[in-house]
Amino acid sequence: MNSAVVGAPRRPIRELPDALVSQIAAGEVVERPASVVRELVDNALDAGATQITVRLTGGGLRAIVVEDDGCGIPSSQLALALKRHATSKIASLSELEQVRSMGFRGEALAAIASVAEMSLASRASDAAHAHRLDARTGELTPAARAVGTTLEVRELFFNTPARRKFLKSEGTEFAHALDAVRRHALARPDVTFAVWHDGKLAAQWRAAGAGLLPEDNPLTQRMREVLGIDFIAASRAVQAAAGPLRIEGRAGNPEAARARADVQYLYVNGRFVRDRLVTHAVRSAYEDQLHSSRQPAYVLFLDIAPELVDVNVHPTKIEVRFRDGRAVHQAVRQALVQSLALTRAVEDAGPQDVPWPTAGAVGSVS
Repeated sequence: MNSAVVGAPRRPIRELPDALVSQIAAGEVVERPASVVRELVDNALDAGATQITVRLTGGGLRAIVVEDDGCGIPSSQLALALKRHATSKIASLSELEQVRSMGFRGEALAAIASVAEMSLASRASDAAHAHRLDARTGELTPAARAVGTTLEVRELFFNTPARRKFLKSEGTEFAHALDAVRRHALARPDVTFAVWHDGKLAAQWRAAGAGLLPEDNPLTQRMREVLGIDFIAASRAVQAAAGPLRIEGRAGNPEAARARADVQYLYVNGRFVRDRLVTHAVRSAYEDQLHSSRQPAYVLFLDIAPELVDVNVHPTKIEVRFRDGRAVHQAVRQALVQSLALTRAVEDAGPQDVPWPTAGAVGSVS
């Protein structure tokens, strides 16, 4: 126990300074450069971008620049965009319960600006030119760029050195940032993504269409480009419908299981999430087919009515809560069981119908 605290006089209750409040909030949203990349790419996608470029310097520790060709932000709203809880995504509780946008909290830009040097340049479609806003000084100046937005973040955690000490090497942080873009790329084959690191092109995924194979759909093409042809060759298509739930993606063959859970991608309404219940459902679908601690590889997209899933349960939006989790568990498990049982000749025949039980009809999930 800290002796300095024992017996110390009680401090009066008081409001925290705005700057400290923002830095506390930033601790929930911004863990590392990859967190910044994820939030900025979310915003770019919500803006309708079809091309997104991420430029990193020093693994993102020294600089992160995200450029998009989205709808842009009017100059009169640039300063407001940096305020906490300011967003164009929702305006009421009913809209929150129906939200399908990637972002909605209105915290990301304010959180990032509180722990890094940041500037925002944007041009709306009806503007004669772009404007650039310095987050630190609030200075607004004319800028040159096409319609869209550029966010530049420099020296992450420069004003919170204790946080910076917890970051890993530049190579490790870059790998995390690249994976953040990879997750978005898998879900959005209609968007071109490019990642540059220290001035060199590290990865690029062009919008689906060019070079589409006859047996491909855009999603399969993107999975092949991001995860490699070996993943496609060693996996089965998953297509199922269960009540209000649609399931699509690919599940790896049991013999292609991996030592690590490094190829497991789950999306709910286009958002990458981690969900213990769905992970359990996937694992149980393989039950006797996997040995020891081998991990299945999969990319699964769950599409469900937004009112049946709560996305507002984690600051980084990485977790969700299903209204009927047991039904989702059974539907996902059954979809994978059927997919793994299909032969190659019929695996792409079309969506399979799987049960959607009423609440309470499925046993508990441990």
